[in-house]
Amino acid sequence: MNAPQVLGLRKSFGFGDRLGLATPGHLAAVRQFPDFAPIFAQQSIREMTRTQRTPVEVMSAAQSALDSAGYDGVWGADADHLKTPEDVERVAAAGFCFFTIDPSAGVNNQADQMDEAALRTAVAILEAEGLFADFSWRDYYLDRVFTPGHGIILQFDEETILRAIVKYSRATAIAAQLAEAIVRSSKGRPYEIEVSVDETDAPTTPLEHLFFALELKRRGVENLVSLAPRFVGEFEKGIDYRGDLARFESQLRLHVAVARFAGPYKISVHSGSDKFTVYPIIGRLCGRSLHVKTAGTSYLEALRVVARTEPALFAEIAAYCRGRFDTDKASYHISTTGNDIVALPPFRDAGDEAVYLDETAGRQLLHVTFGSVLTLGTASDGRSFRHALLERLAKETDLHSELLAHHFIKHLSRLNAG
Repeated sequence: MNAPQVLGLRKSFGFGDRLGLATPGHLAAVRQFPDFAPIFAQQSIREMTRTQRTPVEVMSAAQSALDSAGYDGVWGADADHLKTPEDVERVAAAGFCFFTIDPSAGVNNQADQMDEAALRTAVAILEAEGLFADFSWRDYYLDRVFTPGHGIILQFDEETILRAIVKYSRATAIAAQLAEAIVRSSKGRPYEIEVSVDETDAPTTPLEHLFFALELKRRGVENLVSLAPRFVGEFEKGIDYRGDLARFESQLRLHVAVARFAGPYKISVHSGSDKFTVYPIIGRLCGRSLHVKTAGTSYLEALRVVARTEPALFAEIAAYCRGRFDTDKASYHISTTGNDIVALPPFRDAGDEAVYLDETAGRQLLHVTFGSVLTLGTASDGRSFRHALLERLAKETDLHSELLAHHFIKHLSRLNAG
């Protein structure tokens, strides 16, 4: 059986698969883009919980599909958004070798609003806790000019470094602890690490990115292959980028410079699906130092299969999702509101596909409610939605693969268009 491998600094693309049936379509797309190293087994602990799948099931689904297709190329397996050593142990035992650390529990989002006195008090508390034992952050970060190349100069003033310390120091310590758990759980097998700081209240500034990366290095985090900042603008689930393109480009240029200076490691783009407007910018500036992560967009293409071939089932799923939206959207940062959902017309037949699968409100409705659909919802004939959906996809394997391939060819071609 073809096992996943570490991908190192090769340009890569992560294909999330919430149903365990999408790998044939993902493979069909990536075969046309040999410059991308694929990650076929990718799921977060959060998604595994919501879909009631285990790490072993996620891994087995990808491996079985690749074996059936006769694929003998290199591929990776990403255990996403890991927050505890116990989570690390579970996914390592299943054979995952790409570990995405999520230290967001240690991010102090209030740092952006603190005045100088509050920042100094907070830093003193961190120092008393031993986060900077035998290390003078003042000597290391202040009065020093960082030159990551291309004429870029980065320098901390006292307020900027205080704010970065308060906002991210605990997060870097958590990341280091989880990195140690990864080393132990990998038991000598090759592994690679991504650190994600994209789930914060405000964008990661280039100076904050530099501080975070240098602290990871100081704390001994090895095999770091990618880091995911939170970018300016909005990277919402399932829809295109929202924001100022010129500002995004200028900030990304700085983030890429920091990654090359403090690493080198790849820039990782989370919630990376369907960001067609900024893909050429991302591809041009990052070059080969790029990882893109997608998840829910493959699930939406599975629902597109249902909308076209069993519209009555899709209508029931859509109606159920409308009832779940206010509850399920709580853990997502999206712009779609309850009023937007009320304004959606009921799904009647395949002619309404675009409303639910191409437009913002419909896509985000279906995206955020996936866990409820796959674990709680029941069709009028008594079948669980999960069973009904998998049964339909089993009958429409060619259409399912065709839609996925078309969808991701668009993603990959736009990333290479810059």
